[in-house]
Amino acid sequence: MKLYYAKGTISIAAVIALHEAGLDFEPVRLDFRAGEQSGAAYLAINPKGRVPTLVTDRGILTETGALLDYIADIAPQAELRPTDPYQAAKMREAMYYIASTMHVNHAHKMRGHRWADQQSSFDDMKTKSVQTMTDSATYVEHNLITGPFVTGDTLTLADPYLYVACNWLEGDGVKLAEFPKIAAFMQAMRARPSVARVIADDMI
Repeated sequence: MKLYYAKGTISIAAVIALHEAGLDFEPVRLDFRAGEQSGAAYLAINPKGRVPTLVTDRGILTETGALLDYIADIAPQAELRPTDPYQAAKMREAMYYIASTMHVNHAHKMRGHRWADQQSSFDDMKTKSVQTMTDSATYVEHNLITGPFVTGDTLTLADPYLYVACNWLEGDGVKLAEFPKIAAFMQAMRARPSVARVIADDMI
């Protein structure tokens, strides 16, 4: 398999999951600053011009949640998805929140062109993102982490997803010291060999 990613983006959740699953893959780094995600070569692979993109022997997959589910399906021995239906739903509840709310809040800071055209709108969205990301951190702190991971003692697909999103918090102006459960979660994640590897590989 071949995984297209960009440093610091949500695509790193898929990298962590692949390492957790013990799956072999070739990482291909895109330089977003150079606009490689918008070049013809990459758009031929993923017309959305975003990451992650996973090239498999059956075709191409996009969207972080879909990739994570696929990884869990092809590596069931890694037990990245709870077998209990309620716990599996709680895992996905966290993932969908990250995708639909927290990630979007973060994107407003630097990708305002997706929603508006005026510089004043961009400036307003960037300023507002401090509040919306703080709101997201508050929700995560009090509702998502049951400790030390999202669903308790066992790492699931939601944890690589949340780890990457929480890596954005300080850069988005959130005072992480005010969120002890998130800080403990980040520490627990950094203790994982999968996360240590992406840090060593300068992916995040």
